[in-house]
Amino acid sequence: MSPKKTNLIIRLLSKGFKRLERFVFILKLLVTPRQFIYFSCVLVGISSALAVILLKTFAHWVYNFAQYLDGILHLPYSNSLLPIIGILLTVLVVTKLLDGSIQKGTSHIMYAVARKGGMMPFKQMYSQIITSSFTVGLGGSAGLESPITITGAAFGSNYAQNYRLSHKDRSLLLACGVAAGIAAAFNAPIAGVLFAIEVVLAEISITAFIPIMISAATGALVSTIILNEDILLTFKQGEVMDYHNIPQYVLLGLLSGFVSINYARTFRKIENHFANSKLGNYRKALYGASLLAILIFFFPSLFGEGYESIKILANSHPEKILDNTLLDNFKDNNWILLAFVGITMMVKVYATGLTLGSGGNGGNFAPSLFVGSYLGFFVAKFFNLIGITKPLSVSNFTLVGMAGVLSGLFHAPLTSIFLIAEITGGYNLMVPLMIVSSVSFAISKRFEPYSFDIKHLADKGEVFTNNKDKNILTCLDISTFILTNYKPIQESKSLEELVEIVKHTDNIVFPVLNEEKEFLGLIYLDNIRPIIFSPFKIKYTSTHEVMQSPKEIVLHNDSLEIVMEKFEKTDTSILPVFKNGLFYGFIYKTMILEKYRDQLKEMVIE
Repeated sequence: MSPKKTNLIIRLLSKGFKRLERFVFILKLLVTPRQFIYFSCVLVGISSALAVILLKTFAHWVYNFAQYLDGILHLPYSNSLLPIIGILLTVLVVTKLLDGSIQKGTSHIMYAVARKGGMMPFKQMYSQIITSSFTVGLGGSAGLESPITITGAAFGSNYAQNYRLSHKDRSLLLACGVAAGIAAAFNAPIAGVLFAIEVVLAEISITAFIPIMISAATGALVSTIILNEDILLTFKQGEVMDYHNIPQYVLLGLLSGFVSINYARTFRKIENHFANSKLGNYRKALYGASLLAILIFFFPSLFGEGYESIKILANSHPEKILDNTLLDNFKDNNWILLAFVGITMMVKVYATGLTLGSGGNGGNFAPSLFVGSYLGFFVAKFFNLIGITKPLSVSNFTLVGMAGVLSGLFHAPLTSIFLIAEITGGYNLMVPLMIVSSVSFAISKRFEPYSFDIKHLADKGEVFTNNKDKNILTCLDISTFILTNYKPIQESKSLEELVEIVKHTDNIVFPVLNEEKEFLGLIYLDNIRPIIFSPFKIKYTSTHEVMQSPKEIVLHNDSLEIVMEKFEKTDTSILPVFKNGLFYGFIYKTMILEKYRDQLKEMVIE
């Protein structure tokens, strides 16, 4: 295409967007706020779906190209080299075009809702698409779902900012973008709705379900119309559940929980290794990508998202997973196939850690499905080979295993259950899905209180969870509640100074300090009322006789969650605050509760 035609197309698109923007502004003036939200969630759903289509199509095209080269070379040379190129290109884009930083993981969406009023940077509308296309599209062992959800959330957030919508509507449209992204990526609208509610939002009213459902349905519809079904992770599930296999499903749930814990902890170690590395960005990328290339050379199914290999394991010819590997000639040996699948399952976390730690962009949603499917296959195939039970459905276990690891890793059992139910085209596996997901979630929650994606926020005290009270308290800054305009009382043999201060202040508690400004104790007005009306007692009562030691003290950098625990423990309404070992001020329980109520009204999305 000539440069003139390209410029003409760009100008026409620019004019089209400006006309659409003017139309939306006019529409906002003509309809009710609720009607405008319904219209807006459709636009956000379409935008998110188009981003999914772009990412998925590019990644699928590169995968097919790599498979074509492998068919010619008969060894995974191309699969090994492409991720190196992709990660280096990603680092180049981040360094030169994105100010040297890129946000990874859905935790940034949750943080935006909890701490930034649902506001996300404009660059997130395009940065995730570009960088994840290079990383995952060229074979990096990560998933596109996290970049998709961040992009969808950014579309919703920036749309709301552009049309000057409220904090509640901004958070709602952000969630609509997330739901549409997941729905479009898997053609699973129910899973999209549940993911937005279960993972992203803490508080939501029933009426907010409607816009989120509209966005999810829109995203799934656009994806169905435009995307080829081969690109999506879909299965034609025909095998019914056998209730005799319940013990094996319980075992799969237990294993999924422990595999999820191992995945989360191993990934964090790899991530910390790269974070603490003193190598430059490009050297770090080359170092990590080279190790990834070695892994892909021996385990080609680690290339890209890995969805194609999941489909292979779930069909009737799982031995095809050994195509173009060093074990190509051992397809007929089931034990070698089992060992290959088991090792690949355990190695996947290293491949993903190297991909993202070295500078690539992607997520762990797809890797969790990958690991879960391999685990499910391994369990069913192992029991079938040793022959101590009735033959198990390898296909069913492969699919149910995905829900197990997804639930354990992200603490999202409902999303896991309905995602797999939707992509299999039916609900024949609902009972085993519920068993495996709930057992895995229970095991993971026992040893990892926070989900994989928000663990680093928890470590910094900025956790955003489904605990409503904790969410609200983490949004509040303790410094705004500390009152420093107190009237100190000097250590004295009489209370004359105190009486003068009481006459001119509304304070009900007073700190006692010595000449060196060291804190000695507190004097409560209620305790000295009988004394201050007696001139004799005022003159001959020392501060030491009436002051008390505080029941508890608050440090200026304590979280409000800790502060509220101290209030509950001491059953008091005022606590002294200390900074650097010195008395700093007071904090009142009533002030925190008033702000809590205000914040609660803001956080509940209607």
